[in-house]
Amino acid sequence: MRRILNLSRRAHSGAVARFLVPAALASTFVLLPASVIAGDPDMPGLATTRSDLTPKDLARVEAITRPATDFGKAEQFETMQGGAGTSRKRVNADSFSQSSANITFEEEATFKLGNAIFRKNWVSSPSSTQASDGLGPLFNARACQSCHLKDGRGHPPEGGADATSMFLRLAREAATEEERAMRAERKALNFPDPVYGTQLQDLAVPGLASEGRMKITYEEKPVTLGDGSVVSLRKPAYSIEDLAYGPLDPATTLSPRIANPMIGLGLVEQIHPADILAHSDPDDKDGDGISGRPNIVRDPETGQLTLGRFGWKAQQPSIRQQSADALAGDIGISSPEAPRNWGDCTQAQAPCLAMPTGVQERLGDTEAPPPVMDLVTFYSQNLAVPARRGADRPDVLAGKKVFYELGCISCHTPKFVTRRDAPNKAQSFQLVWPYSDFLLHDMGEGLADGQAVGDATGSEWRTPPLWGIGLTRRVNGHTFFLHDGRARSLAEAILWHGGEAQAARDRFAAADAADRAALVKFLESL
Repeated sequence: MRRILNLSRRAHSGAVARFLVPAALASTFVLLPASVIAGDPDMPGLATTRSDLTPKDLARVEAITRPATDFGKAEQFETMQGGAGTSRKRVNADSFSQSSANITFEEEATFKLGNAIFRKNWVSSPSSTQASDGLGPLFNARACQSCHLKDGRGHPPEGGADATSMFLRLAREAATEEERAMRAERKALNFPDPVYGTQLQDLAVPGLASEGRMKITYEEKPVTLGDGSVVSLRKPAYSIEDLAYGPLDPATTLSPRIANPMIGLGLVEQIHPADILAHSDPDDKDGDGISGRPNIVRDPETGQLTLGRFGWKAQQPSIRQQSADALAGDIGISSPEAPRNWGDCTQAQAPCLAMPTGVQERLGDTEAPPPVMDLVTFYSQNLAVPARRGADRPDVLAGKKVFYELGCISCHTPKFVTRRDAPNKAQSFQLVWPYSDFLLHDMGEGLADGQAVGDATGSEWRTPPLWGIGLTRRVNGHTFFLHDGRARSLAEAILWHGGEAQAARDRFAAADAADRAALVKFLESL
């Protein structure tokens, strides 16, 4: 048997070398609504068939990605969540900061340079440290690492003033014919607040007032489970205090967001769009109560429609664009992909626009020129997924069975095989286990933020990958989950599920304590 997992000198050999075979639905032709795709339905970002595989490879992919049926033992290669790039290093606080195990020696150097940029603190201009010039003028963080703490999950302020790893996204619906046309042509996902832009900036460079301060209040809501035990869920409410530049537009909505873990992003980027679209069922034709919709966005680089796959609402088409928008929006650093030298400053904020920027003529017209973006992108593409722990333990296997029986895999698709024609061989033809379909699902009013983002409604969220979720406490020192960190445990996170996930949530609530505990053990093994 030929090796279908790309195996480098660092890859685990033997069984892994003989393993791979992915996406059961890869060959399925998916019809996208005509209103979504104007023109060729097989444009690269929305292809509905896998042209990167031979018929033989496709059959092997279909076989290996079928859902599990035997819960008496771990599946083959199940511990290698990130394929041959899986990190098998000792579990510790740096478990999310390891490079893909199958990159070359030369690429390891590139990864380390990218890490240095990811970790560095940017400073306000003008500065003697010109390589770090350009912070702000309004900003949420001084470094990428400030939000993605140890490359992991952000958290709510939790009693302190530090909200660095959580911010408020600001947006409103189209208000004019011009704006409605932009939305229809997918040239805009939504529209910023006229004064405060796309997110609340709670920090500012010297001489400038920050925009305001996020305020969170919680209400405890008891939930009685089927066995009579009671779990308390905290319901947050969000507002802004000390607005420095006047009131918000009455139409502006507030959406709290914590930073997502960075692991496995390069693998997600190389899942073939056909395999993701194959799980979409916007009209629920199979009647299972689960829809799943793609967020179709316009790629700024090509101008073509493509599949959004990153961000809480699947609004970003690529790691490079996600990184560029984060640099501009969170830190105030411009790049060719997001050429906003004053970050999120608006025309209504004249003092902000009067501040100096970090643009240096010798490096181009942005603060993070292409060499910088190349390094940040490569680093973000190659943060390794840690290996599973205890996948063959009886309690973990029992929890996996519960996970399947409750219907969790309807959204949390266990596995895919990445594209064979991936630009980097480290992500090519890898069997990966993200436990996500990367589609939008209505999660009910309880989790709704009321903010539409492209095709995503105010109650829809992208299914987040679950790999690494069990290491959150080890890496980040907390167990706050969901988009705003309201859940203080995995059990609370499940109990917040509504909408399309209501039935699975109710089955979890009705299960006995042993089954609920086993399910949590399974999640903690990921």
